[in-house]
Amino acid sequence: MKLGVLLEPDDENRVAIVPGSVKKLMKKGLEIFVESGAGNKSNYSDSEYLNAGATICTRDEALSCEIVMSIRMLDSNQLREGMNLVCVADPFRHPEKIQSCLTSKVTLFSMDMIPRRLSRAQSMDVNSSQDNLAGYKAVLLGASYVPRGIPMMTTSAGTVKPAKVVIMGSGVAGLQAIATAKRLGAIVYASDVRKSAAEQIESVGGRFIEVEGMDDFEDESGYAKPLTPEFIKKVNDTVCEVASECDIIVTTARIFGRPAPITIPASAVSSFKPGAVIVDMNADVGGNCELTKPGEIYTTDNGVIIVGTSNLPGTLATTSSMLYSNNLTTFISSIIKEGELIISEDDDILFGSPEGSDFHVPGMGGVLICRDGKLNDKQTKLGGVM
Repeated sequence: MKLGVLLEPDDENRVAIVPGSVKKLMKKGLEIFVESGAGNKSNYSDSEYLNAGATICTRDEALSCEIVMSIRMLDSNQLREGMNLVCVADPFRHPEKIQSCLTSKVTLFSMDMIPRRLSRAQSMDVNSSQDNLAGYKAVLLGASYVPRGIPMMTTSAGTVKPAKVVIMGSGVAGLQAIATAKRLGAIVYASDVRKSAAEQIESVGGRFIEVEGMDDFEDESGYAKPLTPEFIKKVNDTVCEVASECDIIVTTARIFGRPAPITIPASAVSSFKPGAVIVDMNADVGGNCELTKPGEIYTTDNGVIIVGTSNLPGTLATTSSMLYSNNLTTFISSIIKEGELIISEDDDILFGSPEGSDFHVPGMGGVLICRDGKLNDKQTKLGGVM
């Protein structure tokens, strides 16, 4: 069975499979075909793939393989009947792309739909591996733009006080951001809407910002639930009051399949001190800051720097590609038997956990989105398609 690895679009520096994964995949009975130049932007050369046992090929040859691996979803004109496509499709936000897969009778595996609560799925969880790096890079970006030092420094010329950092949200990205800011020597404050967050924040060196009346806003899949407008305002007011005295503010709030919630309104930015830096990790889905300009870095009239850099994992392409590749290699190895792709309806990675089980999440039907022109019938929230 042939597996093709594609060169990503110009604005994506990562690659789906790195040379270190090639031999592991070959042991499963797969032949690996890599589009020429696919790894160049993440510093993996064609010669490294060749030395690992892969074949360097054209794009058309890679697309003709039975299994095609990428990071971005393919355009409709690249889909063909019988293709098994493994990528990050973001299906709830892009139902029109799912419709193209249905029309072309493509079997689509969307890795952002991994049921992360399953223990055996954790090594396949691309969301966690990429968010972890994004949280790390967000703090480094903030540190690079803020016009002051981060750690406390005692010098002959005087003492420099440590910078203050606020991390808004403490999921995978937030916890890594807290830990990174702490390692740099900052005083770190962090917020979240989940009850379990306080202990997690403190475990990595942060100080929890408590909001009066906080409940446990966590859904069955481990993501934060949408909040009521009243509570959103209460959280915003409390956290932004702390942030108004801080040097770096990192926003991480992302709701699965929905636009990013506004956690820093424009009115709050006006109260932040000159030279403060806001790093908005969700600029690509609307932004957590009301004033974020996706893909841009600019300074407001009152001197606040807002960083709207998209695709933070892509700025660490060598490492993020390696982790993504490990995720995909573990996943595809779990459904390849003696060189053949096996789709079992008992596989809760593919179809989600059965109703009534401890791991069942309503509307989250696993990684398999569609095959043979039909949707996985457990995917109940693909509104533009269902």
